[in-house]
Amino acid sequence: MRRTLRYVFSVLLVIATAGFYFTNRIMFIKKKADEEIVRRDEEAGFLNSNDFEKLPKREVSITSPFGYHLKSILVEPWETNRYVIFCHGVTENKMSSVKYMNLFLKRGFNAVIYDQRRHGESGGRTTSYGFYEKFDLKAIVDWLKSEKGKHLLVGIHGESMGAATLLQYAGMLEDGADFYIADCPYSDFAEQLAYRVKEEVKLPPRLIMPIAHLFLKLRDHYPLKDVSPVSAVENIEHPVLFIHSQKDDYILHHMTEELFDRKKGPKKLFLAQNGVHARSLGENREEYEQVLDEFLEEFGLKESGS
Repeated sequence: MRRTLRYVFSVLLVIATAGFYFTNRIMFIKKKADEEIVRRDEEAGFLNSNDFEKLPKREVSITSPFGYHLKSILVEPWETNRYVIFCHGVTENKMSSVKYMNLFLKRGFNAVIYDQRRHGESGGRTTSYGFYEKFDLKAIVDWLKSEKGKHLLVGIHGESMGAATLLQYAGMLEDGADFYIADCPYSDFAEQLAYRVKEEVKLPPRLIMPIAHLFLKLRDHYPLKDVSPVSAVENIEHPVLFIHSQKDDYILHHMTEELFDRKKGPKKLFLAQNGVHARSLGENREEYEQVLDEFLEEFGLKESGS
């Protein structure tokens, strides 16, 4: 009897240790240092800090429905009702959105860039890959409409986790923007997590995933099945531009193709030939801009006269 109890206790201890280890890696994923992001993007030519500093802008602190603050920057070089909100990827911060923001400033839009929860200067204890982040995005959209009036043309652009966040916001909460651009999203976080476990940890996902499911539910209070852009995307009525690099080996491009296939109504797909994860713009800039212009033109989102 004692031997059996010791065995059961040992098994439970192994499960608990594994559960805490893997969920710590998920919930508290190591972030890039803020200065590292700025230096990297400056060296890559994505960010000119002097030009950014000269832009008409103001810092804003928007309250999340969960009580913490979302540090944001409202950038307004134009007198217009056209705005794009930018959602950065995991481990990044709002400054990594500047390269995308500049595309839209050039096309007559104003912008909001912000730090997602637990990133940059924003609060929030954990990273949840879109589950809690989609409610924060709703707070950003609501604030913008309250601040600038309801008669706005609003777009949302997201990269990686930010793209998955905007799809979950639009499909699970409200289709509250006029258009969306989802650059290299995952279609289902559980599937993405299983793939990363296999690639990085070199363990069979079938052993790890049930533990991850259980401990994420216990520790961060959401089921993995509810972090699923593919379950939400068919509810989005407004136009979506899906972008992914064919050489992306971190989030595989078939996920974006699956999302595109499931989306009903207005949509467009761009599979870039070059670049790894989140490098579609950097490695295919001319094609990226061309597809963006075609998307805006096709769905009547281009500024009149431009």
